[in-house]
Amino acid sequence: MSPSGSSKDEGGGVAPQNKGSWSSFLKSIASFNGDLSSMTAPPFILGTLSLTEFSAYWTQHPSVFVAPAAEKDPAKRALLVLKWFLSTLKPSYSTRNDKYGSEKKPLNPFLGELFLGKWEDEAGTTELVSEQVSHHPPVTAYCIQNPKHGIKLEGYNGQKASFSRTIHIKQIGHALLTITPPDNPSAPAETYLITLPNIHIEGLIYGKPFVELNGCTYVSSSTGYTAKIDYSGKGWVSGKKNSFTASLYPTGKEKDALYSVEGQWPESFTIREGSGKHGTVIDTYNSRNAPITPLTVPALEQQDPWEANKAWEKVITAITKGDMDTTNAEKSKIENAQREYRRKEQSEGRDWERRFFTRSDKAEEWWESLAKGVGERIEAEKTGGVWRFDKAKAETARRPFHQGLSPTG
Repeated sequence: MSPSGSSKDEGGGVAPQNKGSWSSFLKSIASFNGDLSSMTAPPFILGTLSLTEFSAYWTQHPSVFVAPAAEKDPAKRALLVLKWFLSTLKPSYSTRNDKYGSEKKPLNPFLGELFLGKWEDEAGTTELVSEQVSHHPPVTAYCIQNPKHGIKLEGYNGQKASFSRTIHIKQIGHALLTITPPDNPSAPAETYLITLPNIHIEGLIYGKPFVELNGCTYVSSSTGYTAKIDYSGKGWVSGKKNSFTASLYPTGKEKDALYSVEGQWPESFTIREGSGKHGTVIDTYNSRNAPITPLTVPALEQQDPWEANKAWEKVITAITKGDMDTTNAEKSKIENAQREYRRKEQSEGRDWERRFFTRSDKAEEWWESLAKGVGERIEAEKTGGVWRFDKAKAETARRPFHQGLSPTG
């Protein structure tokens, strides 16, 4: 089945010289069987960001990220966690569209790729570690923490892309937010399990793809509160683009909502007491006007060869110049070297050493208890395992991260 739309409008957002390759691409994905992430996209929709860099979208607003750690009331703390999560949706799923005019295909990270940085503002120092922990299947793991406020986010995710009328992307994995209780720092940390939304790509037929979210996700808390977020995009006939509703309720009592939220995640949302549209408004959030704290990363000359910006430097330069011959040549150097590393590891009976994360075959018992109430399950076979931040590894990780080795061989 081919993407819906009229032939008159097909490729309306594509430059005349690129319409032929765009039409061919649409026909290819419509007839492709398997994971679409392995397909080669037309050069003009290639982006200059690697998927390891997407982990930074969780914390473009550090003050919103750390706010729950200062709230002493458990229900209000859970609400601030929900507000923070909703604030991450625009950066995560709309930033490329705002910057480039349409969604771009990211660079596929290689095994061992790293992206390291920090945010510094009134919230203090918030640190980011992102590492590509698996290549087949592709999985990125990340850890973001602010020690001053006793808050940490970690998680991992892979993606499975398929085609039916448009591109559908299932995100596999989860995020875990831990908070030190503000009224009892010696107590065990609270944990919030965050499930990931499914994605589909709209606007393909016009050559201006953008992300839409669908289905529902949850934030399940060890403090006894659950948040449910329902996503509904613009339909064929009616409906507002990028819409959502959410509610926060005592776990197991979905009809007894303490707070409700509605809006459009790239634009703004409103938080009310109780359920429905008639409750008292207690807060609003404007996604477009929220101040962004820039992420600071080391200068290129200070980066390790395995850090994303350094590793992809020549590819990014070529994409920016529109030089697709050089883009393909430089990408091939990395891809061929990675194949050779995997062959050598297999022949020597060893595995690639991750610098910041450790793999397990199953989730912890406490994870299972949080996941049970929201229907989440571990799919370790689809993510190469269950990935957790390893504090001991992180404490000893130093540049150069892989002595004597380079992503290009």
